[in-house]
Amino acid sequence: MSVRGFLLLEDGSLYPGEMFGAIKKAVGEIVFTTAMVGYTESLTDPSYRGQILMFTYPLLGNYGVPSMGEIENGIPLHFESSSIQVRGMVISKLMRGHHPKSVTSLEQWLAQEGVPGIEGLDTRTLTKKIREKGVMMAAIVPEEEDIEKVYEEIKRTSYERMNLAAEVSPGETVIHSVPGYRGTVVVLDCGVKYGILRELLKRNLRVVRVPYHADIIRMAEEYNASGVLISNGPGRPDLLKEPIKNAEAIIEYNIPTLGICLGSQIIAMASGARIYKMKYGHRGINKPVKDLKSGRGFVTTQNHGYAIKWDDTEHLNLWMRNLDDGTPEGFYHPKKPVIATQFHPEGSPGPLDSLWVFDLFVSMLERGKHGL
Repeated sequence: MSVRGFLLLEDGSLYPGEMFGAIKKAVGEIVFTTAMVGYTESLTDPSYRGQILMFTYPLLGNYGVPSMGEIENGIPLHFESSSIQVRGMVISKLMRGHHPKSVTSLEQWLAQEGVPGIEGLDTRTLTKKIREKGVMMAAIVPEEEDIEKVYEEIKRTSYERMNLAAEVSPGETVIHSVPGYRGTVVVLDCGVKYGILRELLKRNLRVVRVPYHADIIRMAEEYNASGVLISNGPGRPDLLKEPIKNAEAIIEYNIPTLGICLGSQIIAMASGARIYKMKYGHRGINKPVKDLKSGRGFVTTQNHGYAIKWDDTEHLNLWMRNLDDGTPEGFYHPKKPVIATQFHPEGSPGPLDSLWVFDLFVSMLERGKHGL
């Protein structure tokens, strides 16, 4: 039995549809992804915390949901965290398809996780609206909700004021290991994707995940770490005062470091740069990037709504640019063993063109100095 519902936007516009998953209200910042596949990875990506995710691809759910029990080095293969992270899901049409590895449907999975979805909307027209007006707060609501009250709640709620990294960072240290590991990396976990952990473990590294506010220098010393990775994560970067101080210390102490997505912004801010909010961000698995050192281009997975204002950055060297809009996609420190990418080199979901970034990081750990 279908349940009528609405998508309500901050600008007052209202779009009717049919609800699926959990039949409840959800409020968050509405963003869109252009990814055609990988909805299980996208929905569990901690960087989407606090957001309602809209898919431009029209058919979702056509291969069901695989088992969380299929693992590699102790990490689930088809998910980016242990639960759905988005506040809600907006799609054009819900499919109830099947796949040999599917253990449940998309609809059932959202219901089990308590996350509402809404279908039957023209998501491509809505995407055009967000591209023109920018991202905004929104709500998914069942028909019986008081729309005026929900609209007032939307106006009171701000994604910009939420410390979302605190919601997805572990409360204590978590260790992932492999037999005969050749080194240890401490991950400052602001909402790390499982794909990043999988790539580190594939390279025979022990991974020590620590809370986003932990003293990274002390943790690196305690675990005799070869290097540090500052992870991706959700929310406004300049709210994360402790990670920025940590990044300042990492640079000072010459610790081999890789920053990914939010991690790259944290390192940039620690080096004196400013961050600005993009109109609608980069979210998808087909984002072209150019390596300015080699001249090579490649396709990347991205999920970010903030960017580095590069004119403010005189202590770092620009490494990569986005070929669509020219925004910074990577940098390195000219004198310290520090590199960072705005895109996701683990490419989950998405292309594997940039896995070599992890190999470069490993070479930095082995040499203990700059890897470029």
